[in-house]
Amino acid sequence: MTDTTDLDSTDLDIARIAASGQVPPPLVMAARTRRWGVLYYAETYLRGERAYLSTVLINAIGTPLLYMLAMGVGLGGLLDRTGTTVDGVSYLVFVAPAIMVATASQGAFGESTYPIMGGFKWHRTYYGPAATPMDPAQIAWGHILGVTLRFVMQSVIFWVIMLVFGAAPSGWSWVSIPIAALTALAVACPMQAYAATLENEGAQFVTVQRFVLMPMFLFSGTFYALESMPIYLQWIGWISPLWHGAQLARIASYGMSEPLWLSLVHVVVLVGMVAVGGAMAGRTYRRRLWS
Repeated sequence: MTDTTDLDSTDLDIARIAASGQVPPPLVMAARTRRWGVLYYAETYLRGERAYLSTVLINAIGTPLLYMLAMGVGLGGLLDRTGTTVDGVSYLVFVAPAIMVATASQGAFGESTYPIMGGFKWHRTYYGPAATPMDPAQIAWGHILGVTLRFVMQSVIFWVIMLVFGAAPSGWSWVSIPIAALTALAVACPMQAYAATLENEGAQFVTVQRFVLMPMFLFSGTFYALESMPIYLQWIGWISPLWHGAQLARIASYGMSEPLWLSLVHVVVLVGMVAVGGAMAGRTYRRRLWS
């Protein structure tokens, strides 16, 4: 019998399978890997995240609480006392869905930079799966799926806190959860595709964060309507997934009025960024892991 006293949870699962005598034949396992490789690697990613579960939960709860207090009790309270509204609603109701989208996107950016470099260079976690019948593109999409599930959970927590603060008055506000996750992917997939091309670490990620992600956060209508900005700065919002996601989240959260054609543009832009970024990431993974 296998001694599992000193094994961690992952090794314990493997030991139980081996001890059960129910390991499938090699050809069956290979066929399953080729078919379900995306799910298998997503599971690998999520199992790795368990080590950071407490940190993830603290961040997922603490970030929206701080924003709700700052925007609801702080700045929002000052505006409410003067009778100021934005788009016909309180400032907290206006800004909360956009912040939900922005925080999910910032987190997804982080999961699509250094972890990708680690998979190829530092920890080489991609090379084990690549030695199986799994397609390297499945590894790329498995990482994307794992990130998606994580930030769906984070968005659910954010949405619940919005409800507690009265920042999501619409009965359809729950739709902002998949919208936030889609926007996060629209940021993560192109970034993952870029990160996969890097063979040596430098200041690339910090540069992108400072000169791409941060301007998107500040100039994509997160804290104020995009139309209130000078016209020569509005283009930042037009090309930013954060603006497209924030607008959709506001429609779901409090029923913001917007032409249907523009809402469809938001969806097409976000889905297009996910599809193109994911395809480019898959192609780069194949080139690096099969060459």
